[in-house]
Amino acid sequence: MCALFGWLDVKGIVPQKVLKKLTQELANASEERGTDAAGISYIKNGKVTIYKRPKPAHKLKFTFPEDTRAIMGHTRLTTQGNQKYNWNNHPFHGKAGKEFAFAHNGVLYNDSQLRKEKKLPPTCIETDSYVAVQLIEKQGTLDFNSLKSMAEDVQGNFTFTLLNEENTLYFVKGSSPMHLIYFEMFGLFVYASTESIMRKALKATGLHKYKSEPLPMYDEDIVSIDVYGNISKGEYESYRHSLFSDFYAPYDNYYTCHEELLLEMCGCFGVDEEDVLLLLDYGYRADEIEDMLMDSDLIIETAKNIRLCEVI
Repeated sequence: MCALFGWLDVKGIVPQKVLKKLTQELANASEERGTDAAGISYIKNGKVTIYKRPKPAHKLKFTFPEDTRAIMGHTRLTTQGNQKYNWNNHPFHGKAGKEFAFAHNGVLYNDSQLRKEKKLPPTCIETDSYVAVQLIEKQGTLDFNSLKSMAEDVQGNFTFTLLNEENTLYFVKGSSPMHLIYFEMFGLFVYASTESIMRKALKATGLHKYKSEPLPMYDEDIVSIDVYGNISKGEYESYRHSLFSDFYAPYDNYYTCHEELLLEMCGCFGVDEEDVLLLLDYGYRADEIEDMLMDSDLIIETAKNIRLCEVI
């Protein structure tokens, strides 16, 4: 479980002081989904610049040039690739014709397989997410076609964000959450992994006082927003595969083994066994709960509502 956050300033009228505070508050609020590392990317003199460290966001001071038009950020909860080695942390640098930065919320579990099948170059980066960067680079271009191909090759839970050297933001929406809003009066797009992160950051900056509209994204959407505010959309077909399928495949009793693995692994996602058991007893399927693991707040809130109903 990690968090994605950032913004795109279309009109260039939002004060720099506000944008810097917004960046820091988004990062700080995103700590609820990961404190092992944090980082941002932005464009400086036409080049992708990345600042990341193996520290919680609140211990970092995020800064950027006065003319910055977009920020793409990430906070990390480590699942694969030791965060102490900074090259394992997000955002990652890529080049496919043009430079880009890349960040991922979720878990990919066929990265080793893809590296062999696609004959991807060796790398010191151990993070599962990085295989998506390599798949894009192998195609030599960053566009809807290359993103579609990448999204259909990887297996797991994900939402990806990318920022190219022309300040175009890309979103590849999978089962991991994403919340995007637009302040029309400012020409400002803001995004975060969850609405709760967004609310905290906007309240801390005072932007919650101004009118904004949500821009929904759905699973299998590919969305781009350029520096002029133009929005384009594409689609891909997702590969439905269970996070734990390789472990329980040999067993005859699919759901019994699956449930046991959920109970063993849920702590890695910040979820209590009791909440998982409650959802199972209430009739939720193991695969449904598995999808919900990518947003621990959703499981906690659902379990809370079930307990309230039982009291009533």
